[in-house]
Amino acid sequence: MVALSLEVADILRRHGPGYRATHAGHLSLAQLKVMSAIETCRTAALGGHVGACDDCGFVRIAYNSCRNRHCPKCQGAAARDWLAAREADLLPVGYFHVVFTLPAEVAAIAWHNKAVIYDLLFKAASETMMTIAADRRHLGARIGITAVLHTWGSALTHHPHIHMIVPGGGIAPDGRRWIAARPAFLLPVRVLSKLFRRLFLTGLHALHAAGRLRFFGPHAHLDDRRAFLRYLKLARKKTWVVYAKAPFAGPEAVLAYFARYTHRVAISNRRLISLDETGITFRYKDYRRGGTERHQTMTLATDEFIRRFLLHVLPKGFHRIRHHGLLASAGRKANLARARELLAAPQATKTLKPDQKPDPQPLCPCCGGRMTIIETFDRGRQPRAPPAAAAPPGSVTS
Repeated sequence: MVALSLEVADILRRHGPGYRATHAGHLSLAQLKVMSAIETCRTAALGGHVGACDDCGFVRIAYNSCRNRHCPKCQGAAARDWLAAREADLLPVGYFHVVFTLPAEVAAIAWHNKAVIYDLLFKAASETMMTIAADRRHLGARIGITAVLHTWGSALTHHPHIHMIVPGGGIAPDGRRWIAARPAFLLPVRVLSKLFRRLFLTGLHALHAAGRLRFFGPHAHLDDRRAFLRYLKLARKKTWVVYAKAPFAGPEAVLAYFARYTHRVAISNRRLISLDETGITFRYKDYRRGGTERHQTMTLATDEFIRRFLLHVLPKGFHRIRHHGLLASAGRKANLARARELLAAPQATKTLKPDQKPDPQPLCPCCGGRMTIIETFDRGRQPRAPPAAAAPPGSVTS
């Protein structure tokens, strides 16, 4: 069937039970929880509420969201909340978008060692940035970093990489002045690449020596130390990809852009095209091509699509957004205040606390009036029969 509004939830509701039965014993608890959350998101299974317009009496049923960080439906609101919270951190400087990518040989090891390898990726990338930035031959300053982990390529393949947003400058070691980066240049990517490779491989060797890496299938032989060292020879000779974009028009623009990265999931619903007997067809980008040829479509068997989607479920409790340097939580407030002082910029205004946020109820779609919650219902329940003035079928949100 072809669906104009096909969603990942539709795919999992239709094919999830069969996939779980076929792969019983081979799915992690985290993966099973993600499947269940997406399947029940915005359905009666999670409960909800009934809202009525104070002016025209329009009635709407809204089901609760799962709020799972892997759910394509729930990340839009999460991104908006994150953006509002980060706006107070903005400095009146240009911001750079920097990307650190693991080579294929290391990504293969990360496949069965997600928590430790992804954590090492964060540490090596952030230490690389702060070390080179502190070097007087380059910037000579303490910088701030917000980093987010992505584990996928556009075709849902395993492709671990870190996106960073970095202010164009930092505070001098003595704390007395702001050192600005050049207008379109932050740090040399070749230097970053070499240090990133060295720091990561050093950390990887330490993990292997401590027995913290697990190997299966074609990589089972890497338990042996000498086999492990031989395997990494190619990665040691490669140029590891570090990419830095020129700064955007302004800090607000780059933060809004980056908010889409912080809460992106492996595939968004808008990229899905169809679900039929041949499989699932979706849009993706082939970065080896240029121009209009970059935008391609791909069809995967349903089981393969679900397998690839679940590959990007993060370990429980793993933080995919982290702050380093001037933006690390311990000294963030004082560091930002000092940076604004050095930049002669006004101090940040206080943001609303969660319990001070304006009423999130949407306006009435009929008259624009205020919607008021008149009933709530628990998980697995349905609301009471709506009054005669309720809207006709088609007005219910799910």
